[in-house]
Amino acid sequence: MPQKSVLGVDSGGTFTDLVAVDAAAGTVFVTKTPTTPADPSVGIVQGTRLMREDHGLSLADVGNLIHATTLITNAIVERKGSRVGLLTTRGFKDILDLRNEQRYDVYDLFLTYPDPIVPRYLRHEVTERMSGEGRPVVGLDRDDIAAAVEELEAAGVEAVAIAFLHSYANPAHEREARDVVRELWPDVAAICLSSDVMPEIGEYERFSVTTTNAYVQPLAERYLRDTQQRLADEGFAGSFFVMLSNAGIVGADVAGRLPVRVVESGPAAGVLCAARYGRDVGLDDLIAFDMGGTTAKISVINRGVPDMSPGFEVARVHRFKRGSGIPLRVPSVDILEIGAGGGSIANIDPTGLLQVGPESAAADPGPACYRRGGTEPTVTDANLVLGLLEPSFFLGGNMELDLEASKRVIERGVAEPLGLSVVEAAWGIHTMVNQNMIGAMRVHLAERGKDPEQFTMMGFGGCGPAHAVEVAAALRVPEVLIPLGAGVASALGAALAPPAFDFARSHVRSLATVDWDALVAVYRELQADATELLGSAGVRAEDVEFVLSADMRYEGQVYDIEVPLPASLSRDSEAAIRASFAEEYTRRYARVYPDSEIQLTTLRLRAA
Repeated sequence: MPQKSVLGVDSGGTFTDLVAVDAAAGTVFVTKTPTTPADPSVGIVQGTRLMREDHGLSLADVGNLIHATTLITNAIVERKGSRVGLLTTRGFKDILDLRNEQRYDVYDLFLTYPDPIVPRYLRHEVTERMSGEGRPVVGLDRDDIAAAVEELEAAGVEAVAIAFLHSYANPAHEREARDVVRELWPDVAAICLSSDVMPEIGEYERFSVTTTNAYVQPLAERYLRDTQQRLADEGFAGSFFVMLSNAGIVGADVAGRLPVRVVESGPAAGVLCAARYGRDVGLDDLIAFDMGGTTAKISVINRGVPDMSPGFEVARVHRFKRGSGIPLRVPSVDILEIGAGGGSIANIDPTGLLQVGPESAAADPGPACYRRGGTEPTVTDANLVLGLLEPSFFLGGNMELDLEASKRVIERGVAEPLGLSVVEAAWGIHTMVNQNMIGAMRVHLAERGKDPEQFTMMGFGGCGPAHAVEVAAALRVPEVLIPLGAGVASALGAALAPPAFDFARSHVRSLATVDWDALVAVYRELQADATELLGSAGVRAEDVEFVLSADMRYEGQVYDIEVPLPASLSRDSEAAIRASFAEEYTRRYARVYPDSEIQLTTLRLRAA
């Protein structure tokens, strides 16, 4: 096979999927193999060997390899990252505990939140102060940094996060502090600046995403380096890229420096694949329904473009309560994640009712029918009993499922306690997991003002096709699309993904008094950064396309909306920007307030 083949790899919670695409020859090769949770790179190598045996595709034939992974998400949720220390402005070490002072459940008097990534004893205050306009007020005290470095090094810290007040307006103090830390501590594994990770207003969100990035950066860099070495040992000499949460790809060096950008890479790849399939068959408005082994995800695609979000949460204390997790303000495809998958475990709760999920058997041991030691009934076991899976042709014939094992665990765990037959119990499990997803999806779509009857649902992932029709019918979605290769859609999406990156910088100004020259200068700086970053992924400067937008609000409001901007900005752009803001505000809230002034808060640039 020629060198121009592209290989997409998605390491999920249960299976690792590989899709090789040769556009010139018109061929697509598919392989699916169990994920190896202890080291996902082992599963990737096993998958490439299987692809060579089944299809004759050698890694030497691959030009580009694009990798989507759940490694970063799992490290955050399972708290398997590095020990992190924080340097912050004097008086602000408790921001990670104070959060944004909002309660995610106003009626719960005993609210709990995830523990901050950095415990209080590893947070050190530094004398310095920058004004909100970016003007130095108090200079940086190098002695404070030296004392902090001494204590952090003695405490076994591996990575340092530096987050100063108002550094989005002027990063000079953070950069100076980084240079001092590097000078005093040259062996520290990672130093993360909030002005690099998230140069935006919102102290808690900025501190949170910066400390999280530092927490997983050593792990990410080590994993990506080891994975590339394993692939090289197998004969891979092409370019290695990593899928981002915004459905773009970057080189491994960028992904290693900013691993928080990779958290939702697998789901984003699946949504990108759904959008591509939709365009190919003339369906531009889709609900992408991705149900895998551990979770189910939905995302809305409007006019061929996935809805985007400025951020999301991970490691929620209460899985379905927004605000109970760690906020990561990084651009991402807007995805609802539900604790429902093929590995979701069914049991009888203390009240005697059937419950399915969110606990999962995952890849190890997996459902009972996998013959890997699973002893609890799962959704996959139920689907096998119901005849929705072919036991002799699972994973393309590479794994044979044990139907009798599924019957045994369902009978013992569900059928007998409820006085049902095995088939009735299996149907109950199947129906219950559907209802769990339907309820969450209905709320998600309603919150975004989407009418399900105006969309087509595309079902993919290992379990998506087995559940999509019933889920769509309950939501009144009139049409369901099941694509070829639905079980490996995320890997195919990774293979199709373009180099892309999102940039942002807070620039708080009233639209009536904005300095247009300064505004244009900020966008030019972002464009220069984008051209350099995508250039590292082999993209020529003349091939880079830019999309401009800005977070805006009425003065006095707390929340922003993202508003598209003209491709070229000047003093004559004000009327067009006001009209764009009014259109987006009306779409969301049905009315505007013409007597209120509009405020710019954050400038955004998407480069692809």
